[in-house]
Amino acid sequence: MENLAALASADSVVHYIPIATTLLSAIFSSIVLRRYFARRSGLHLLWWGFGIAVYGIGTAFESAITLLGNSVFLTKGWYISGALLGGYPLAQGSVYLLMERRKAHLLSVVTVPFIVIASILVILSPIVPSALEHNRPSGAILAWTWVRLLTPVINLYAVAFLIGGAIYSAIRYWRRTEIGAGHRSFGNALIAFGAILPAVGGAMAKAGIVEALYIGEFIGLLFIWAGFEVNVRAPRALAPSAMNVAAAV
Repeated sequence: MENLAALASADSVVHYIPIATTLLSAIFSSIVLRRYFARRSGLHLLWWGFGIAVYGIGTAFESAITLLGNSVFLTKGWYISGALLGGYPLAQGSVYLLMERRKAHLLSVVTVPFIVIASILVILSPIVPSALEHNRPSGAILAWTWVRLLTPVINLYAVAFLIGGAIYSAIRYWRRTEIGAGHRSFGNALIAFGAILPAVGGAMAKAGIVEALYIGEFIGLLFIWAGFEVNVRAPRALAPSAMNVAAAV
């Protein structure tokens, strides 16, 4: 009985983690956006700031669901902000940093309508009432199950440019000898690792362990923030390259 009580207590603590993640997201997002407006340039910063804010909105929905009780509105809001937009804006920020502006605009023209249409379909989808759990969000409530097939496409895009872009930059800086290259390599490695954790938590959530998602989101955000700070504070050479992730943070 004591073990069961301890487990229940730990479980309740985990359910409060999304609140902390939301607060951290608000602070982190304001820092990134303030940097963008201070520089008046760098669309990657604008996308990243927006992405971190949406990340926090998703965890806010999780907080409401787990602590106050679920509803169709909360679950659909969580699905849109988390499953569809959880990593996309951050990935798009990396696109604007790593690619030529024209190519980045082209990818936005292709992907933004896709996201919008997918979000509308989630809103319009009938629900499966029996799949609505009291304190756990799940995409299983969507009666249009084919809509959920759109999510992996978006997630693969996020993996390719957010995680892939950070890994690419970490390796590229590791091979360079300029001032601050080691710091930026480490910073991008932290970002890559932090971006992987919510994905792992999301996979476990699909298996019914939604608490793993809450933990992955929180710790992942801490690593991403740490990587951002390492890159910002890294010593800079006289002519840093604007084509790498950390150089223009």
